[in-house]
Amino acid sequence: MDTKPHREPDIRGMLYAAAGEQKFRITRHLPAPDLQHFIKHYWMIAWDLRGQPPYVQEVLQHPGVNLVFERENTAVYGIVSGRSQRVLEGQGQVAGVLFQPGGFYPLYREPMSRLAGRTLPFRDVFGIGSGPLEQALFALADGEARSRIIDGFLRERLPEADDNVKLVNRIVETVVDSRDITRVQDLADRFSLHTRSLQRLFLHYVGVSPKWVIQRSRIHEAAGMAAAGAVPDWAALAADLGYHDQAHFIKDFKAFVGVSPEEYARKLRHPGQL
Repeated sequence: MDTKPHREPDIRGMLYAAAGEQKFRITRHLPAPDLQHFIKHYWMIAWDLRGQPPYVQEVLQHPGVNLVFERENTAVYGIVSGRSQRVLEGQGQVAGVLFQPGGFYPLYREPMSRLAGRTLPFRDVFGIGSGPLEQALFALADGEARSRIIDGFLRERLPEADDNVKLVNRIVETVVDSRDITRVQDLADRFSLHTRSLQRLFLHYVGVSPKWVIQRSRIHEAAGMAAAGAVPDWAALAADLGYHDQAHFIKDFKAFVGVSPEEYARKLRHPGQL
């Protein structure tokens, strides 16, 4: 029996989320308990922008692969190191699967670093066309009902739980939950692993380095605090997130988000300037 504690879907990562949710509807749903070892959550988006300009939504991806169902365009998306963008226009809908860190490896069976930054057609991964599944999913309006269809499809294909996937999940959860983890060596010490072993584990099972995961988690946290409405003391926040100085924090934030923390907070306060 799966004894992993229940965790609500992690909604961090969508940049300028308040502005985006004026343009589309998004819901998130947990997978069935027996699949939570592999799958973090499902996400469903629908939009109707007929008569309006296209909208570009930017995302800071979590350290997990996405399987995205879309009519005649279903595909698997590897982890993107920077921001990823999606242009929404006209009318449409998608249903997505965000896999746990390492959770897609049992289906891919190759080093996940080979999938980073790449997109694979559905047939290349699963050996069948996506048409019938797309029809079944988009014939339904209810996200929970769609989730149960995806549960059934993946349950037939996922193998038994992999202990390394469990380990990777625990490591990433520790990064998210523990601000005192600021260096790869901190993480290796916490789990009694050699640094090189930890790096190999992540490149093989996740597709990105543990350093990337630490940095991304801290930037997720900083962007989320800005989105919550408060304009923080950035120097104090940088120190709180484990940065030795504000300059390094600003450099990382800008590399991931595309603008400085102050500029991001300003755009949140004035969405018309996006």
